Amino acid sequence: MTSITVHNSLKPGPPVPFVPKQEGKISWYACGPTVYDLSHLGHARNYVSTDVIRRILTHHFGFEVNFVMNYTDVDDKIIIKARRKRLFELEKQRPYTPEQSRDLVSKAFVAYAEKSLPLLVPEGETTPLDEHSYQARKDAAYGRVLAGGTLSGEGKPSDAEAKIKMHLANMDSAANALKSSDSGVALLDGAEEVLLPYIDAKETIDTSDQTIFTDLTKAMEKAFNDDMQALNVLPPTAVTRVTEYVPQIVAFVEQIIQKGFAYESDGSVYFDIGAFEKAGNQYARLRPESKNDKALQEEGEGALSKVEGGKKRPGDFALWKKSKPGEPYWPSPWSQGRPGWHIECSVMASDRLGQTMDIHSGGIDLAFPHHDNELAQSEAYWCECGKGEHTWVNYFLHMGHLSISGSKMSKSLKNFQTIQDALATTYTARSMRIVFLMGRWNDGVEISPDMRKQADSWENTLDNFFTNIKARISEAESAVPAVGNLSLTENKGLGAELEQAKKDLNSALCNSFDTPTAMQVLVRLVRDANIYMNTPGSNIKEVEAVARWVTKIVGIFGLDPNAEPPYEGLGWGSPNVSGAADVDPQTGVKPFSAVYAAVKKEVEDLDLSEASVKTLLEQQDPETEFAEMEKSGEKDVEKLALPFIRATSRLRDGLRSIVSSATLEPQQKQAILLLSDRIRDYDLTDLGVQLDDQVDKPSLVKFVPAAKLIAAREEKAALAAEKARKKEEERKERERKEEEKWAKAKVPPQDLFKGDAKYQEWDAEGIPTKLADGSELPKSQGKKLKKEQDKHKKLHEEWLKKVASSN
Repeated sequence: MTSITVHNSLKPGPPVPFVPKQEGKISWYACGPTVYDLSHLGHARNYVSTDVIRRILTHHFGFEVNFVMNYTDVDDKIIIKARRKRLFELEKQRPYTPEQSRDLVSKAFVAYAEKSLPLLVPEGETTPLDEHSYQARKDAAYGRVLAGGTLSGEGKPSDAEAKIKMHLANMDSAANALKSSDSGVALLDGAEEVLLPYIDAKETIDTSDQTIFTDLTKAMEKAFNDDMQALNVLPPTAVTRVTEYVPQIVAFVEQIIQKGFAYESDGSVYFDIGAFEKAGNQYARLRPESKNDKALQEEGEGALSKVEGGKKRPGDFALWKKSKPGEPYWPSPWSQGRPGWHIECSVMASDRLGQTMDIHSGGIDLAFPHHDNELAQSEAYWCECGKGEHTWVNYFLHMGHLSISGSKMSKSLKNFQTIQDALATTYTARSMRIVFLMGRWNDGVEISPDMRKQADSWENTLDNFFTNIKARISEAESAVPAVGNLSLTENKGLGAELEQAKKDLNSALCNSFDTPTAMQVLVRLVRDANIYMNTPGSNIKEVEAVARWVTKIVGIFGLDPNAEPPYEGLGWGSPNVSGAADVDPQTGVKPFSAVYAAVKKEVEDLDLSEASVKTLLEQQDPETEFAEMEKSGEKDVEKLALPFIRATSRLRDGLRSIVSSATLEPQQKQAILLLSDRIRDYDLTDLGVQLDDQVDKPSLVKFVPAAKLIAAREEKAALAAEKARKKEEERKERERKEEEKWAKAKVPPQDLFKGDAKYQEWDAEGIPTKLADGSELPKSQGKKLKKEQDKHKKLHEEWLKKVASSN
């Protein structure tokens, strides 16, 4: 087995040797999403990077990976969102008068500011905060933040500033709603974000019907699965849900209490960190520096878990929470309550993978307190007295943040772009995955134009390589003569470079799945192959071997959603034909056969006498060639379409070869040129076929996404139109200057400066002698004016000659 090293959060520093507990097999638990909202690019970063590592372990290193992932379907965020959604629906059904709805929103407006933006309501301020005073107070209190700075005026903006901007955006919407003439439901909708916490604080709701929560979680779980499928993320081996594990969670907590590592207080159960450490265990193994971070501890407990008393120490965390009114609940020996956030993963992972697993993974933000608390309670559950600390996880992998403007991308900060929106507007699944592959999985990724440009360049390099090699192979295999530069003579140069690339890539992947280096290895090899492919005497089989190996690696990396192990194809899936394998051959080739038939008819109508063209019209039989391929079971639409594409291309090449013939009439030559360009630029382009003209050789047939070819055609047309527009403007400008020149030339030299308000007197030749204020004209200025008059005199004489000749 290849020696693999991996960055392990349990052992900070350089990568450590990766040795699974069972040879050839890996047990892996990944923290899945909390399903309360649509997933964003930060989630994509986590789950795509996880998927890449899983694919490498499975398809490159040959491990059998048991990959378990959970869905958190009961959580403070879910409770708050689902409950507020139901309360808001009920609120909109109330028969409020316009005055009552406005009063409700105004109170919520102030309450939101007091809680989330306290600088808007400073102590001692006597003027009430309302939609009219809001703008001035916002600028005064948070102007630095809105201008891109920090609240303190020092350092760089972070999550705190992003949260302030999010709260201000909510206040902006509410202020605009209050300023408008809206009332009733329209007013409530406009102020929804400030209303939700206000009505949630003053209203309660019966939660015995848990569909309030499950309707939300089921919808969001489906949306997440759809997003992962769109991103070509492999489905887990097994999926777990918190709500399906409540009895097991209760039993797990009971065992921890019995071992003396947890205690009950007022219906809730807390993990006893002091007892855990006293028994010789270490708490906060992943992030010891965060052990006493109160803010992170509170975040780990959840927004609904404010505990006034009952804990032995502030850092103790909840294993079981007594439910308050408006929260879901299940029976337990301690209360009608619900699981703590951390206990769920401990129970589900232990149930599926046992008392020790190879890998546990998640986003870096989960390291403390979530994963540290998981470790502590699981080790407390599994440990045996007198045998020392239990090892529950051997390797902890934490995926780096995706950040934007210095802040992590987060639902709570509302600074995110959903995966659905990103795929609809900004990325393809492939381009997004390439962006993540170009950064180390455990490093942060900052979204930037340079990062996108680099990823696009990498994708285009490989895309063009696959397109060109397929075209060259097709050319070599066709019956078309004169493919001399595709010699099949032995040449080991590229083969040696391929072997070195294989070694370099394997070394990179062994080094903690170093995909940035692996991506450089691939693009370097492709560039070498491109140079070699265009060298006279090159061996196409050598280039094909490179292309097939590169195909295998991009398949392993998940860059081709249509590819399946062992990834032995050639190139990644063409966006040209969707679901090609399922298309009926006759249906799939119909557009290509129609183009050939139309072109053939037009060539016949030209009634040309050249024998070469007549021979092509008589002897080409793409229908029979297609029929033979169909009988053989071929399903690839691109291959099935080749007989018609090649026949069309040959007719075009035949026309181009005779266009300079002396026997052709000028109108025939013009018709041939127009038809030739149309076939290349429209007929075949619209089908995703690019023809590259070659000197003394048949045109090279390439399959390129039609959208890409059409975009290039439109860009070329736009550039030509812009060039023509500028040329026309320049022509008009020259004409205007010419008209001005001759209009001025009409003026007799002695009158050139007369009438100019700058001067008061002129001599007999028309040269100014005094300025407008009566002062004498300086001699130096007089000399300049005389030179100007002499020059004008010549132009005037030209004008006189021009007038005389026209008469």
